[in-house]
Amino acid sequence: MQKNEMQSCINACWECRTLCIDTLFNHCLQQGGKHVAPEHIKVMTDCIQACQVAADFMMRGSSLHMVECSACAEVCDACADSCEKIGGEMMLACAKACRLCADTCRAMGKAKKAA
Repeated sequence: MQKNEMQSCINACWECRTLCIDTLFNHCLQQGGKHVAPEHIKVMTDCIQACQVAADFMMRGSSLHMVECSACAEVCDACADSCEKIGGEMMLACAKACRLCADTCRAMGKAKKAA
């Protein structure tokens, strides 16, 4: 079961990463205004990178993946908060993917710590 949970978390990380990249480069940069506020751009970029790193840790079977997954959950929550503040269909879809990733990463971090 742990392997299935880990694969689900990897998938959530990749989906979040991909949607954040698409939203950032194909929506935010075209919209301008609050979509390109420096803190929003930074948190979206942080989320993209955190998801990539968390997926990489899990894919290679790192014994420290729980640490990265816990950090990724926090970054994804921050990105979701930022996207929700901006609002609109694209931003809310991105926030939803971030929340799902945060939930799965948080569970992965806790599951490993408890083991």
